[in-house]
Amino acid sequence: MTTPKRDYYEVIGVAKTAAPEEIKKAFRKEAFKYHPDRNPDDHEAELKFKEVTEAYDVLSDPERRKVYDQFGHAGLEGQGFRGGGEDIFEQFQDLFADFFGAGFGGGGGRGGGRGGGRGQPRVQAGRDLRTGVRLSLRDAVYGSKRDVSVVFPSTCAGCSGSGSAKGSAPVQCRQCSGRGQVTQGTMGFMIAMPCPQCGGAGKVIAKPCGDCGGRGEVRSEKKVKVSIPAGIDHGQAIRVQGQGEPGPNGGPPGNLLVVVEVEGDSKFQREGHDLIAEVPVPFHTAALGGGVQLANLDGAPVGVEIPPGTQPGTAFTLQGLGVPYVDGSGRGNLIAVARVEVPRKMSAKARKALEEFARALNGSDA
Repeated sequence: MTTPKRDYYEVIGVAKTAAPEEIKKAFRKEAFKYHPDRNPDDHEAELKFKEVTEAYDVLSDPERRKVYDQFGHAGLEGQGFRGGGEDIFEQFQDLFADFFGAGFGGGGGRGGGRGGGRGQPRVQAGRDLRTGVRLSLRDAVYGSKRDVSVVFPSTCAGCSGSGSAKGSAPVQCRQCSGRGQVTQGTMGFMIAMPCPQCGGAGKVIAKPCGDCGGRGEVRSEKKVKVSIPAGIDHGQAIRVQGQGEPGPNGGPPGNLLVVVEVEGDSKFQREGHDLIAEVPVPFHTAALGGGVQLANLDGAPVGVEIPPGTQPGTAFTLQGLGVPYVDGSGRGNLIAVARVEVPRKMSAKARKALEEFARALNGSDA
């Protein structure tokens, strides 16, 4: 008696409403658990692996999944399992790469990256680097240029990048005979994977370089000139193209991310694109009105008109004198907050005049 097939969704371990990425993730988990290379001589695990693979073969194909959802296993009769075909093998290359390393299959098939046939290293873009720069509020608001230090990997001068000590050279890997790959048979087809001994290079370092420990690279430092755009704020980053790590095997370099840290200022406070500062207002000017001057963040004098009866803490908005927008579309405002200054000492004449002023306010002539 033939054992009825289990529901494919049950086999994978997902709901019928599962998205393709959810199905793929669940399949990876189950396939990894039951893969024959992890369960040698385990017939039950091999059957489970075939069942999981067959289920994924159907559920990963939108058309076949639609048929299966409508008619079940009966709707797929006569179509067979495509496990030995080229299409499903290419699908599995991405999945087996997770098990055996990113170099699975020598870069052929989907997701193999640029370059490289069998045994050839993949050409990849270099990684981005990250560093920081500390700015005064003035430099952040008006922009500047800075040299920043960047630590990055460079070719070891002691071995010219080979990783081998002077006078020696990498030797052919015995396990893969220099091919960079080993193959294993499973489910009726051969799976190629990076050689675990040489990592897919086809060669191994017999005598490592003393300067780099066989890595072929050392950490170096360089100075990179960075243009700080006017208006940049604390925590924002500047991307400098092509100043990251060099790309492996001749690939393009990555980028440099420069994260900005803005120092506080003793006189000005930034709120978005506005600058806020106190403006000293003499007592008599606050009472009678008049004009005072404030030095802006760049040192330029700014006139502030004080109306009679100005109270302490009154804010005056000066349009367009604040922080520029990074995209150049405008700038914020300068907000001057009145700090009324009461004299601590005064002459006898000034005191007498103030007393007369107080009596006049009170309506008394005495």
